[in-house]
Amino acid sequence: MQKTRHTERHFTASETVRDVIIGMSDGLTVPFALAAGLSGAVVATGIIVTAGLAEVAAGAIAMGLGGYLAAKSDSEHYAGERLREQQEVRDLPAQESAEVIEVLRSYGLTPEESQPIAVALSKRPEAWVDFMMRFELGLEEPDPKRALTSALTIGGAYIIGGLIPLIPYIAFHTVKIALPLSAVVTLMALGVFGFVKGQFTSTPRLRSALQSVLVGGLAAAAAFALARLV
Repeated sequence: MQKTRHTERHFTASETVRDVIIGMSDGLTVPFALAAGLSGAVVATGIIVTAGLAEVAAGAIAMGLGGYLAAKSDSEHYAGERLREQQEVRDLPAQESAEVIEVLRSYGLTPEESQPIAVALSKRPEAWVDFMMRFELGLEEPDPKRALTSALTIGGAYIIGGLIPLIPYIAFHTVKIALPLSAVVTLMALGVFGFVKGQFTSTPRLRSALQSVLVGGLAAAAAFALARLV
């Protein structure tokens, strides 16, 4: 009898999706709020577009730099913790073996079942350190290219999101037409963005779309009110 091979499909690009969410959500709301706020004080759409493009460029650089520094911090944190675990495995093997048993007990294994595993790991120092990093500290080794990838992903997503609210101001030269169209286009983009995000994050797509519209719309409204106030 032929056995059907079981293939597990797990989503593994969660960090990339997180970066896209961060960049796109901010890119959709902040430039919209700036353009909408300027609409109440500036008549010429050319000035609004220029200011909006400048904000998109500055925001993309700032967001990308933030993503880069955050990813670098994760890498440095992991390297520091791994060095500490290597020293403890070398200098305090009995204590580390006890910690292995304690970790395994948290998964329901008895001390008798855990002891052979602890002994086996003690003979493989690097595997022992890997075990402690993952199961005791809950840390996964970051991709060495993660910092640059995160910066480019967040910055690129911010640019794409930021250009969407500005399209009506580029296409039309009347603020009275461009402003409501920008609001509609931004809300539609938030809905599509939330729908697609739900597909990747395994959450109900309609709920994800509604959440994105609600949260993004409230954020844009708050930012718009502050811009108009200033």
